[in-house]
Amino acid sequence: MKRLTLLRHAKSDWDDPVARDFDRPLNERGEKAARLMGQFAARQSMRFDLLVASPAERVVQTLDAFFTGYGETLEARWDRRIYLASSATLFDVVRDLPETVEAALMSGHNPGFEELILDLVPDDGDSALRDDVEVKFPTASLAVMELAIDRWTDARPGVATLKSFTRPRDLDPALGPETR
Repeated sequence: MKRLTLLRHAKSDWDDPVARDFDRPLNERGEKAARLMGQFAARQSMRFDLLVASPAERVVQTLDAFFTGYGETLEARWDRRIYLASSATLFDVVRDLPETVEAALMSGHNPGFEELILDLVPDDGDSALRDDVEVKFPTASLAVMELAIDRWTDARPGVATLKSFTRPRDLDPALGPETR
């Protein structure tokens, strides 16, 4: 059994005039949400053997804030394939994880992360959490899946159970969708 936790980057700052999407930073709300999710992960005693992440600036900043809340830092293995990746590419990243890793944390982007969850977790009508992800996998959300495999190379559609799905608004309603 392997465990894969996905952390989507937090809310980025669309008002920042960066030249490339890759360089877009977080906004204040995003930093707060990422820190809160790190605190939540610590309270839940989540443990990770490896962190693999997109090197995009908003992911780097999300992880900085997340680990501030978590109380310890993991060295990231930066993988450019994760940046705006499709589910198929993310499967390749998962299959390339070292076999000695039992619990991996991956941080990156949508829509790929949402698609990966929906591909890994069977649509058998038995998972309300999967249904929630299908509606939306918001920024700074954490999804924890158990994969019924012994080796990462065996990762394929339908092998996972979604054990938890937590959005920042689940912990602080003020971090829910902005209404105008």
